[in-house]
Amino acid sequence: MANAKIIEAKQQEVEAIAAKLKSSASTVVADYRGLNVAQVTELRKRLREAGIEFQVLKNSLVSRAAASVELSDLDAVLTGPTAVAFSATDVVAAAKILNDFAKKNDALKLKGGVIEGRFIDAAQVKALADLPSREGLLSMLLSVLQAPIRNFALAVKAVAEKNEASA
Repeated sequence: MANAKIIEAKQQEVEAIAAKLKSSASTVVADYRGLNVAQVTELRKRLREAGIEFQVLKNSLVSRAAASVELSDLDAVLTGPTAVAFSATDVVAAAKILNDFAKKNDALKLKGGVIEGRFIDAAQVKALADLPSREGLLSMLLSVLQAPIRNFALAVKAVAEKNEASA
């Protein structure tokens, strides 16, 4: 009787993890071995402020959940202690926070992740973390779009000033 309850509880946990993998914009898997309690608390605080869910999960449960949502590539990074960060909205935020934290704390190692249903390795997670935020990318795009208009306005102003000076 007790075994049936345990199995049912594990199945519910696998379903919950699978739902998070499927609905998250990005998921980052990391090895937290070697971090002390204060460091983990600080990391969790930063992630929570960004709206990212951070959990320490059993590899076997994550593996089953990944298989159920057709992400069996994730099994390659499910070794040793595993912490998983689920970001529901921002694709870059989890990778950026974890990568910045890993730069200051050598004990945290990025293993890989999932971006919108596709597996990425640790190098790709780091490359994603180096991208500017969504707002930064939008401001860059806006400045590129404004440049021709600004240049045209400056040219018109220069022509007008030249005509005034010659008149």
